[in-house]
Amino acid sequence: MKFVSIADDVKLGKDVKIYNFANLYGCSIDDNTKIGAFVEIQKGAFIGKNCKISSHTFICEGVHIEDNCFIGHNVTFINDKHPRATNEDGTLQNEEDWVCIPTYIRKGASIGSSATILCGITIGENAIVGAGAVVTKDVPANSIVAGVPAKIIEK
Repeated sequence: MKFVSIADDVKLGKDVKIYNFANLYGCSIDDNTKIGAFVEIQKGAFIGKNCKISSHTFICEGVHIEDNCFIGHNVTFINDKHPRATNEDGTLQNEEDWVCIPTYIRKGASIGSSATILCGITIGENAIVGAGAVVTKDVPANSIVAGVPAKIIEK
């Protein structure tokens, strides 16, 4: 693989496919999952079996994606409700200065291209998030949400 950065601490299952320009560190990816080009997966993230992660997606620390999930192109996950570059005294923040808030994508869920998933959210089993949606609260299992902010459009 050309131009792929996979840190030594990454746990890869069997038959994982990773395309060029991916950046993976401190994460776990289970069997038969496909990672597209220009994807970053940070430490502490987990991706289950038989998932498809499309190009240009950002999966940050604290994101847990269960088996058989589809993540569309350019999906962004967020893990901090109040991000800041510096502390009140002007020093750059580091890992001790914020709390990672986990996000859960349950089995069989699909997230459309360019969706943004805020932290602390659970997207239920077999739920679908429409392209471009901004998910600000939990998505029930077997439902479809779309819009900004995302709202249930079908169950």
